[in-house]
Amino acid sequence: MSIRVPLLVGAVILIAGLTLSMLLTDYHLRLLNLAALSAIAVIGLNFAFGYAGLISLGHAAFVGAGAYGVALLTTLFAWSPWLALPAAVAGTAVLAMLIGVPLLRLKGHYLALATLGFNVSFSIVAANWIEVTGGTNGISRIPELQIAGHALTDERSYLWFALLVLAVSAAVAALIHGSRHGRAMIAVRDDETASSMTGIDVPRVKLAAFVLSSVYAAVAGGLFAFHMRFISPEDFGYAHSITYLAMLVVGGEGSIVGAILGALLVTFLPEWLRFLGSAYLAFFGLFVLAILIFLPSGLAGIRRPRSFRRHGLMKWPALVAASKEARP
Repeated sequence: MSIRVPLLVGAVILIAGLTLSMLLTDYHLRLLNLAALSAIAVIGLNFAFGYAGLISLGHAAFVGAGAYGVALLTTLFAWSPWLALPAAVAGTAVLAMLIGVPLLRLKGHYLALATLGFNVSFSIVAANWIEVTGGTNGISRIPELQIAGHALTDERSYLWFALLVLAVSAAVAALIHGSRHGRAMIAVRDDETASSMTGIDVPRVKLAAFVLSSVYAAVAGGLFAFHMRFISPEDFGYAHSITYLAMLVVGGEGSIVGAILGALLVTFLPEWLRFLGSAYLAFFGLFVLAILIFLPSGLAGIRRPRSFRRHGLMKWPALVAASKEARP
């Protein structure tokens, strides 16, 4: 893939976000911050679910691992936030690798249930390991991020930083998508047997997608902790994993733009539909169902030719390209 495409993706995100940041109120800036951080996490989920076809319902646990990592390192050990963030991301990647080796032997709904169980276990540990995590009281007084002596304490300045991280994350994801590694993930998703016969190491590709997904989740979790300056187990329950998956489905699985659109829409939808009150959840369920029926490729797939999707013509270029690169 040409370097121009990732640069264009990052530039569009920055320009659009910076323009909105000058027009919105503090409350809507806060929502946009949460949407930007969710978008980073959903781009990560796109590697596992959208590219490699791994149904993961434990994504919020990796977001929580990143958040608790930076919170513990900065509050208990007085680490600099800029050192704590990469350390927490690395620790989350190791955790994903350790649990990914046994879990990725499962497929389909068995894998979904296993990752869901991991998320539930994470919440239980976070809520009951009071000496370390603070239990349900959470961890407070997390230090703020500082750039050149300027603390990112207000919503607008933090949004600028979050948009920069989102733009870089999207650009890196676009580079990976266009590389042989990204094509190998897509080939494995479309047909594991054919991919294996062409020389692709299927278990290794799955594990790479799973770990890469956790890295993006940990980055989002660490930035969430620095933004809120307080975290608790409720922030990373299995319901949040389902929300991340809904964001990706609504926006369009397999699409970086779709991941960002889905995160924005699902984050702002409760605000737009506040007049519905408790009926919002029913409307949201119907909305997702309508997306699945009428737009199976999500919002990002509206302009994709329907015949292309119906006849499965999208998968063969990736499989052929990946098989050629897998040969010695």
